[in-house]
Amino acid sequence: MAKDAEFAYNMAPSKTTSLSPFKVVYGVEPLSPLDLVPRPLDGKLSVEADKGVEEIKHLHERVKLRIEKSNASYQAQPNKHKRRVVFQPRDLVWVHLRKERFPSKRKSKLMPRADGPFEILERVNDNAYKVNFPGDYGLSATFNVADLSP
Repeated sequence: MAKDAEFAYNMAPSKTTSLSPFKVVYGVEPLSPLDLVPRPLDGKLSVEADKGVEEIKHLHERVKLRIEKSNASYQAQPNKHKRRVVFQPRDLVWVHLRKERFPSKRKSKLMPRADGPFEILERVNDNAYKVNFPGDYGLSATFNVADLSP
């Protein structure tokens, strides 16, 4: 029964490529598992075989382009609503007090969710900034940009 399920799975077209795995690998849609049994080679080269190889190479190029296009679409979707924020040294920001990082500052839901304003000391990279953070917190002064607001 598992072989039949595997055959059926490989016959179903992929959402990304609109082709079945069998079509991508073999260049044909087999009607039954018997169509996939290797045939004996007679040792002669064939013009049809060369054509088939070229068709499969072309098919693989099309599939590769579809996958890349689909990946770009999937990547753009979560980033659609993200705003790019760039802070400069000496800018003032509020720090979001996450429960995981500031357990003593977020004991109840009535406690403040942000603290500040604090001065930006330096930009570490696109996503991280070093903040002039008081030492009484006992934490690193480097924050992700998602935890900072102007």
